[in-house]
Amino acid sequence: MASDMNDYFNKKKSQGGGYENKSTGGSGGGPNIPQMPKIDFNFGGGKAGIAYFLIAVVLVLVLAKPFTIIEEGERGILSTNGKYSDQALLPGLHFIVPVIQKVYKVDTKVRIVNYASSIEAGSSDALGVNVRPAITVLDKRGLPVSIELTVQYRLDAQFAAQTISNWGFAWEDKIIHPVARDIVRNVVGKYDAEMLPQMRNSIATEIDTQIREKIEKLENTPADLQSIQLRAIILPPKVKEQIENVQIAKQQVQRAEQEVQRAEQEALRRAAESRGIAEKARIEAQGLADAVTIEAEAKAKANHLISKSLTAQLLQLEQVQVQGKFNEALRENKDAKIFLTPGGSTPNIWVDMKDPQRKASITN
Repeated sequence: MASDMNDYFNKKKSQGGGYENKSTGGSGGGPNIPQMPKIDFNFGGGKAGIAYFLIAVVLVLVLAKPFTIIEEGERGILSTNGKYSDQALLPGLHFIVPVIQKVYKVDTKVRIVNYASSIEAGSSDALGVNVRPAITVLDKRGLPVSIELTVQYRLDAQFAAQTISNWGFAWEDKIIHPVARDIVRNVVGKYDAEMLPQMRNSIATEIDTQIREKIEKLENTPADLQSIQLRAIILPPKVKEQIENVQIAKQQVQRAEQEVQRAEQEALRRAAESRGIAEKARIEAQGLADAVTIEAEAKAKANHLISKSLTAQLLQLEQVQVQGKFNEALRENKDAKIFLTPGGSTPNIWVDMKDPQRKASITN
């Protein structure tokens, strides 16, 4: 067919050299109408035609993009004519029908939301960290308290399609943030502000438990909670000042108690030292008494042994020996006097009568 059309246009060209100008009624007098360009429907040959066809196919693929690539840490939500599929697309290459089907990518990596008071709220980065205002809570008496909290979570990949279908792509704003704020207000609101620092560990455990329980009760468990950390409890200035004053008073009491304990320990030490000195003196006195007793007992025993060893013959012998000594003394001093003890025992006293004083005292 392409060949016949080319022959037709070539024949027309050879006949008139152009088109007739019907408005002038002739073919040569009026202006010539531009010729229609020649079209080569053979595309310059068989190989060139195939190349043009392939190029056209590639252009269609690029413009229509009938495929999508899901990366690791993502899931694909397939929408067909506006209806989401029940199963999310896994990482890899997936082909779709252009115009009719569309794939929405959702992040299943761990995400972090910080409820903070010192960082600009609403800021976020490419690492999945979202910063929101600290959670303001009224304590048991109605005093405002700020709670700084960090929640780590991820979209449950198994139920990603159902979560997006039920909650939409803003599921975090509808699940994580409302639940966290509601639980924190309920838990912290049961306590007085002064008690919060002391109850910090219990409050953190209670917040963690209740947030997990509430999210796990939701249909298909949309979020997988990794950790919930209570970072800070910011009290009103007056309450903080009051707590500091109480702490100072407690510290002073503790120091006074420590001083009393030290004084008591010092008194006990001195009493123990005194008891030690007294015990030492007692032991020394007891030692001396024991020594005297032992010496007396030894002497008594010696005397007893001596008394047992004294016989009549021994005494007579001793008397003879002593008498002999006195006899020798009388030869030299005839004025000496000897006083004998009753019973004929050996003399006990020998007085030299040459001494005038001794002689006078005896005679008187």
